Amino acid sequence: MSCSLALGTLSLFAVVPQNPTPASPAAPAAKTAAAAPTWKILRTFAVGGDGGWDYVTIDSEARRLYVPRATRVLVLDADTGKPVGEIADTAGVHGVALAPEFGCGFTSNGRADTCTVFDLKDGKVQKTIATGKNPDALTFEPTTKCIYIGNGRSNDVTVIAADKLEVIATIPIGGKPEAMAVDGKGKVFVNVEDKSEVVRIDAKKNAVEQHLPLAPGAEPTGLAIDAEHHLLFAACSNEKMVVLDAETGKVLASPTIGKRTDGAAFDAVSGCAISANGDGTLSVVATRGEQPFTVVQMLPTAPGARTLVLDPKTRQLYLPTAEFETAPADASAGRRGRRAIKADSFRIVVVGLETH
Repeated sequence: MSCSLALGTLSLFAVVPQNPTPASPAAPAAKTAAAAPTWKILRTFAVGGDGGWDYVTIDSEARRLYVPRATRVLVLDADTGKPVGEIADTAGVHGVALAPEFGCGFTSNGRADTCTVFDLKDGKVQKTIATGKNPDALTFEPTTKCIYIGNGRSNDVTVIAADKLEVIATIPIGGKPEAMAVDGKGKVFVNVEDKSEVVRIDAKKNAVEQHLPLAPGAEPTGLAIDAEHHLLFAACSNEKMVVLDAETGKVLASPTIGKRTDGAAFDAVSGCAISANGDGTLSVVATRGEQPFTVVQMLPTAPGARTLVLDPKTRQLYLPTAEFETAPADASAGRRGRRAIKADSFRIVVVGLETH
């Protein structure tokens, strides 16, 4: 049973950036004899509880997982899966972003059209901020010290200054925003699902800089970035991972991945771009070696494990999922055609590299 974050037992929470800068990988080699790394399931955290889920966020140094569950955010120990706290009253929460230098976390509350700001030390709510309609994916941009929140029904991005906890801009993007990525140099990239493109935002100007088409990819969901080599990896609903030059917008490759993808990650050490797929697979795409941008592994995970987060410290992946009933949920529940989640079946699959 989870306890409240405000109980003071979490005063040992550490504060680190949401997207810590990984160790710089070696430049891509023209040829290499080294085999691609092999990923495997390491363990599964049985979490239980009710409610759907979306993006999971990790505080790598503090060893905390933030797990949205429809009306609240669970806080778990990243190494054991044990509950260590909860952030309540986050209606329709999709994700969490962290701004550690200001000691704050931010949630995107899709049903409430708000962002909840909470204290990273004790979890107490500091402020509730109005956003656009149906806030979804969000991220912290380190050069401007701002939180960017994509709003799925108002087709725009809300920008919140992490120091003042105030909205400083709203950026129309012309379509439905999905996942986001930042390059650490003032650019914010946003998948636009219904336009099949990536929008590049200039964070200093808070304006759209360029629209980057993703054809042959369609309906992009997950997005990851290799900031050092200026590469974007857009996981698309038509079973394509589109590799995009983040500066020129040129499509470099579009390897075939699993079905019903909703999340992507990039491991800077191995150079692997990874998509989580709702069909119960993990697609691993090599970006270096003799045949870059090819699928080198399709790892069976669990049906419904469609989103993921990478821990840059341990290089482990966390994939939330659950078991489902065979029949679709009743339409009155507001999820027409979706199967109901079996009681207390929610879990997190932890994937890591095989060691020899």
